[in-house]
Order: sequence, then structure tokens, then C-alpha cells
Amino acid sequence: MNSAPTIAISIGDPAGIGPEVVLKALSDETVRGQAKMIVVGDRATLQPTEARCGVKLADMPGVFLDEPGALEGWFEMGKLSERCGRAALAYVRRATELCLKGLADAMVTAPLNKEAVSKSGENFTGHTEFIAELCGVTEPRMLLINDRLRVLHVTTHCSLRQACDVTAPEILTTIRLGAEALARLGLRQRRIAVCGLNPHASEGGLFGTEDQSVIAPAITTARAQGIDCAGPFPADTIFLKALQGGFDLVVAIYHDQGHIPMKLLDFENTVNVSLGLPIIRTSVDHGTAFDIAGQNKAKAENMKAALKLAVTLARNRQR
Repeated sequence: MNSAPTIAISIGDPAGIGPEVVLKALSDETVRGQAKMIVVGDRATLQPTEARCGVKLADMPGVFLDEPGALEGWFEMGKLSERCGRAALAYVRRATELCLKGLADAMVTAPLNKEAVSKSGENFTGHTEFIAELCGVTEPRMLLINDRLRVLHVTTHCSLRQACDVTAPEILTTIRLGAEALARLGLRQRRIAVCGLNPHASEGGLFGTEDQSVIAPAITTARAQGIDCAGPFPADTIFLKALQGGFDLVVAIYHDQGHIPMKLLDFENTVNVSLGLPIIRTSVDHGTAFDIAGQNKAKAENMKAALKLAVTLARNRQR
């Protein structure tokens, strides 16, 4: 049970910075030495990056290449490409399968481009939803983590109008998953704050009724089940209170409500974790950065953080 975990890493869109940040992160022995690493991507997508970065996968002990053969034909770095979108999705699918088959203990995903994937004909809204479908899960959640704050989202990749129709059961599920995640992270204190939907958490009904009629009942039920949670709190102040040590997790109702404070606080080191899945999945919290792809300018700190967290979660699950 104390053996090093195996981590599957999908390299993302071949035309983006994914291959570069993966290679650079794995070149750090303090990261690479924590687990057996399986890089999921075609060799043809990695060789140009190896040449530019001066980093070769073959020279890294404990790192293996799983090559799906998904990339068809030539591609240009930094350019939107249907074939690259299709290949990137194939890499995610293979990494997920490795986890579901027990051949990997966790997976880490480099960024892909949603438009490129959509051009390939796939109905795709995001990594989280796609992996959840492969796992047979209908209610995944997105957790963002850095060294100073943790934020879990009730809704993510949908319109704001749709997010406003959130239900009490959806919020309750999110709170439960958050409490479980804090336990898996090894935290003794698991204090959860829940954001309100409306300004000032509705100001007693002055700015809407959703906070009192939908969010508050979910919190009451969660507390009755033994979960240490409170709210709904005004979103413009609760993140500061959590940052100051008042809470261990903030539940955000919609995408930007949670993403903006996290990315403002520490963009480079914020890691995305998927909850509600039978497997462990972490990810960088940045995009394909086509504007600098192929120029050896990408920084690997975010990928390093995602890999380290995946190893931690895998080890905690082993225990």
C-alpha cells in the first residue's frame, strides 16, 4: 500500500503549450520522482517540443509514453486545428481508461481547446463533463485549490441564466462532495462557507429570494447531516474571510464567482480537481496559450502543482 502511485498525464492540444509544460514539469526530479508517470500523447506531437526545450522524455527515468496514434497529419503550433482537437480528446479518453482499468491511480490533464474539439464534431463543454460521462457520472463538480484558498463550484460550464436556476439538491450534493474532499486532503478542520447567489446574499429578500428559498435550506440539511457549513454569505466578502483562516472551503454557486478570486489570488499555482468521480483527476487551470505555443516560453509551475496534488490524493486513497 506504500508503493509509489502511477499517474497518467494527457498532453492536451498538440498545437498548444500542453506538451511543453508536461515535459518541463517532468524534467524536475522532485516532481518526477514521486510517482511512475505515463505520458499519454503521440510521439510526433512531443518530438518538436523536445527539440525546442532540450528536454527528452526518453532520458527521464520512471516516465513512460502511451501512444494512442490519434494525431493524423501535420499541424501548426499555435493554430486552431480540428485534428489537434480530436487528438487531444483521444488522449483524455485514454488517460481516463487507464484509471478506470486500474492501470493508473490518478490522471492529470494539460489544456485542450474547446473550439478545436467542437470542430472535430464532438459535443464538448469541458474536461470535467467529458471525463464524468466516460465514468458514468452525472453530477461532477469542479474544485479549485491553491496554497491559500479552496473553492468548489455548484455549476460551471453553463450560462449564467441557467446557473441562476440552481436547486437545493444540487447545492447539497456540492457541500457533501466538498466535505469528502477536505477529508481526502487530510484536513482536520472542514469548515465550509456557501456563497449567496444575489448581491449581499439577497439582503433579506430585497434583491431576490433564491438565497433564502434555495441555498439556505440546503445548508440546513447539510448541517443536520453533521457537516460543518454556514451561509449563504455575500460573495464579495466571504472569500476574504476564508483567506484569513475563517473557512477551509468556499462553495461558489457559478463559474466566475469562484474562478475570479482564485485566479486573481494565484493564477500560476491554482489546480483544478474533479469531484464526484470514481477516479482522481487534477488539471492545470490555464488554457492552451496559442499565442506563445512553440516558443519555449510556457511556465510549468501550474503543471507541477497539478502533478503533486494528484500524487497526494492518490497516496491518501491508498492509505
